[in-house]
Amino acid sequence: MFATLVKASVAKKVLLTSAAAIAVAVAGCAPKDSTVKIGHVGPLTGSIAHLGKDNEAGAKLAIADLNKADIKIDGKKVTFTLISEDDGADPKQGTAAAQKLVDAKVVGVIGHLNSGTTIPASKIYSDAGIPQISPSATNPKYTQQGFKTTFRVVANDATLGGVLGKYAVNELKGKSIAVIDDRTAYGQGVADEFVKGVEAAGGKVVDRQFTTDKATDFMSILTAIRAKKPDVVFFGGMDAVGGPMLRQMDQLKINAKFMGGDGICTGELIKLADKSLGNNRVFCAEAGGVVGPYEKKMADFKERFKKEMGADVNLYSPYVYDAVMVMVEAMKKANSTDPKKYLPELAKIQYDGVIGPIAFDDKGDIKGGTLTLFTYKDGKREALKVIQ
Repeated sequence: MFATLVKASVAKKVLLTSAAAIAVAVAGCAPKDSTVKIGHVGPLTGSIAHLGKDNEAGAKLAIADLNKADIKIDGKKVTFTLISEDDGADPKQGTAAAQKLVDAKVVGVIGHLNSGTTIPASKIYSDAGIPQISPSATNPKYTQQGFKTTFRVVANDATLGGVLGKYAVNELKGKSIAVIDDRTAYGQGVADEFVKGVEAAGGKVVDRQFTTDKATDFMSILTAIRAKKPDVVFFGGMDAVGGPMLRQMDQLKINAKFMGGDGICTGELIKLADKSLGNNRVFCAEAGGVVGPYEKKMADFKERFKKEMGADVNLYSPYVYDAVMVMVEAMKKANSTDPKKYLPELAKIQYDGVIGPIAFDDKGDIKGGTLTLFTYKDGKREALKVIQ
């Protein structure tokens, strides 16, 4: 009897041990949470850090929203984390930042902000097979390099500069137009397209001058331009240079209309130009714009952005937000966070975003890209019209 009890006890222990072993094995095979790293790059320091931080805030809001959504990919709950790098709007720093993100094994990159940093960095991402979506780089060369990893969610300079050039002639009745650019990939690119637009509309460019994106003194080039008596001055560059340039135009009593691309089309220009801004003196275009039902969608986003991020939308944070969402939507469709597997889905994505419908052509440019024309009046930026 005792022996029988001992045998039964041993058998019970064996069964319990086996059950425990099976439970451990099953637990080891169960899907674990997965952390997915997405990179963001922009100028977080320097003269246009206000734009880089605006972009970064858009990415942070998107990541927060995604992590609230309890997303599962390949059977695993996914937690997204943002790795943000500062490129200082400098091409060399931009490529260094790109390599850091590659080394950190991010699965995708949102950025860069400037064309001058986006273009050289794009080769690094392409070589690593990492998808890159720029929310704001507009130079056409970015998507003309033959890389399969490059995308953008805004219209390019060919559209933006061309429309502004025609507007200068047809709407502002510019007879004598001067052009200045900062020699960056963005500034020179948008200025070149502006000149094409002017000439296509039958207008005349009477002078072309150059500066840098770090310059603060424009007296010599503005004096040369003043001699040509321009009624329109176009600047290809950013607001940090455009604002002081407007002030110096006033000092030299150049009373011309002032035009620029999205680089000057910011809320910050109001502070930078101060009284030189005037009313209906400055005209610019933002690469993007919403119409119809998307107007309310954008208004709601801006309200939520201010509440959650503690600042107004400056320029491209909604485009950054959508770029993150589009990238993750491609991962969901591929059921994978592996860049090789979700890249084909990204190329054929159809996504309804804050900024409107998002789909890419075979180069990676957004289909049906829009732009919005603005002026400044009573110290506020005022939309004139959206062009599709």
